[in-house]
Amino acid sequence: MKKVYVIGVGTGVKTLTHEAREAINKAEVLIGSQTVLEQYKDESKPVHICYHPKDVACAIESEETMCIGVLVSGDVGFYSAAAGLGAALAATELYFIPGISTVNAFFAGLKLPWQDVAFVSMHGRKMNIVDTVRRNRMTFCLAGNNLNEIGAVLFKAGLDHVETHIGENLGNADERIYETDMERLTSYDYPSLTVLLFINEAYDDRTQSGLPDGSCARIPGVPMTKSETKAVILSKLSLRPADICWDVGAGTGSVSVEMALGAYRGHVYSVERREDAVSLIKQNCAAFNLGNVTTVCGEAPDVLGELPVPDAVFIGGSGGNIESIISAVLSKNPRSRIVLTSVTLETTSSAFDVLKRAELTPEIVQLNVAQSKEVGSFHLMEASNPVTIFSVGERV
Repeated sequence: MKKVYVIGVGTGVKTLTHEAREAINKAEVLIGSQTVLEQYKDESKPVHICYHPKDVACAIESEETMCIGVLVSGDVGFYSAAAGLGAALAATELYFIPGISTVNAFFAGLKLPWQDVAFVSMHGRKMNIVDTVRRNRMTFCLAGNNLNEIGAVLFKAGLDHVETHIGENLGNADERIYETDMERLTSYDYPSLTVLLFINEAYDDRTQSGLPDGSCARIPGVPMTKSETKAVILSKLSLRPADICWDVGAGTGSVSVEMALGAYRGHVYSVERREDAVSLIKQNCAAFNLGNVTTVCGEAPDVLGELPVPDAVFIGGSGGNIESIISAVLSKNPRSRIVLTSVTLETTSSAFDVLKRAELTPEIVQLNVAQSKEVGSFHLMEASNPVTIFSVGERV
C-alpha cells in the first residue's frame, strides 16, 4: 500500500515544521499547486502540479513510487486544499501533517489571542460577511481578491466604525501587518494573499423579536406590522439561522428586519410593489446593519418565480392574490413554513378557503392587543384591530 503524507507547509518555507520537513524528505514524489511547489523546486524530486482530490488521486495511482508527499499551503484543516483528500485517498496509508495556518501567523503578528474569533472565507465563495461582523466582536476573513467588495458591503451596511486590520503576504519577505479603515478598504489595491481582522466593539449577537414599533421608519400609506403581532409571526415561522425567507407584501420591512436577524446565516427576500416602500425597506435594514436582505420591487406572484427556494414565507400583503401566491410558494417548496395575516373578515374568509383548497390545515390564532394610553392622571387600555394569523407547515 502506498504511503501518502498530506503536508501543511505553513505560510512559507520559514514556517515549515520539523515534522513537515521530515515528511517532505521521506517523499519520493511531490504533488501540489504551482505556487506551493515553487517553494520546493530545489528538492530535486519529480512533481505533479495538481490539487483537486480526483486529480491528486489519479497522479498517485500513476506513480510506481510508494511514498508520496502532497503539499498544501497553511494548515491541512483550515480552508485547505486537503479538503476531500481523505475520501479520495482512502486506498492509501494516509497521514495528515498539520502546518502553521494564516490564523496562527496573523494573530501572532497582531499579538492577539484568537480563541473567540469567528472565521469566514470569501476566497472563491459568497458569504454574508456583514452579519458575521455585526454579530461578533472579532471576525477573521480569508479575503481572496475580494477586499474592495468586502469593504464596500460593510461600509454600505453602516459598519464603517469597525476596527480593521490587514495581513499581506504572511510568511513572505514582503509581509505587512497594519491597521486601515473601511473607506480605504473599498478602494486600495491589495495582494491576493491578504487576510483581514475586523474588531467590532459594538457587536450585537441578539436575535430580537417583537421590536418596538418606533424602531422602523415609516411613510404615510405604507402599512407596518405591529410589535406584538411580529413576535407571534416570528414564533410561528420558527426560523433557523440558515433559512431562506420570503416577506411578501413587506410594507416598511419591519418583518423583513426580524427575519434577517433570526436567519442571520440565511437570506431574506423582501417583496414589495411600491417603489417608495422598497426604498424605506432598504433604509430600515441599513439601520440594523443587515447584509442579508434583498429587496424585490414588483407584484406577487409575478416576481416570486425568480426567487430561491424558501424555507419560510410571511405573507403580510397579497393584493387580492392569496391563492396564486400560496401556489407559487408551494410549487417552489411544498414543505415551506407559511404564515399569513389578515385584518378584514373578507381576507380571513378568503385565506381559509384558499388553504383548504390547497389541502393545508392551518393553525389559526386571532390576536387582540390593547396598549396603555395616558389620559390625564389615568391610564386606559386602547385596543388595536384584531389580527388573524394563519400558519401552515411543520414547525420544529
